[in-house]
Amino acid sequence: MLDALLSFAVVAGLLTLVPGLDTALVLRAALSRSRRHAFATAIGIGCGTLVWGAAAAAGVSALLTASELAYSVLRIVGAVYLGWMGFGMVRDAFRRRDAISPVEMDDSRSVLGAWARGVGTNLLNPKVGVFYIAMLPQFLPRGVSPLLMGCLLALIHNIEGMLWFTVIICAATIAKKWLTSDSVRRAMDASTGTVVLGFGVTLATSRP
Repeated sequence: MLDALLSFAVVAGLLTLVPGLDTALVLRAALSRSRRHAFATAIGIGCGTLVWGAAAAAGVSALLTASELAYSVLRIVGAVYLGWMGFGMVRDAFRRRDAISPVEMDDSRSVLGAWARGVGTNLLNPKVGVFYIAMLPQFLPRGVSPLLMGCLLALIHNIEGMLWFTVIICAATIAKKWLTSDSVRRAMDASTGTVVLGFGVTLATSRP
């Protein structure tokens, strides 16, 4: 069991370091919003990871590989969600700075929205479920509950992700002192929104 955990930690750790949609969302929140928003987004992504891990271990996400219809439905919903979110970010890039007040940026509802964005982005990406259903069987030792082991592996992946996101958030917070201009905020929203839209198009045109 220890060998399985260590092996998975290495694989998951390497994948965590690869820049992707999750990294872009956390970085954008850290630079254009606040540290609280960034950590809320990261925690939301982590919650989605735990759900996918448990679902894969329980066999729920096996539907994504066994049923083309189930995969397609989740894929389309996810693509629409990413398209809507990306469009909103690009639109915000052209809003005046005073259109987003400090109260709006820091209130609890906004932080909760950042968490929900992280959860939604992760849960509506069927490729995360496919990843877990493909990877988990290789790290399930005999005599161990698949559900328990799946949750444990997802927790390891989650911890590694949070550590990496913490590094990104801290670095972005330091850099933010020199990147507080309105032009930088606009550029960050526009670039992240474009990346999210790109992921949405890729997801919409992908196949199981």
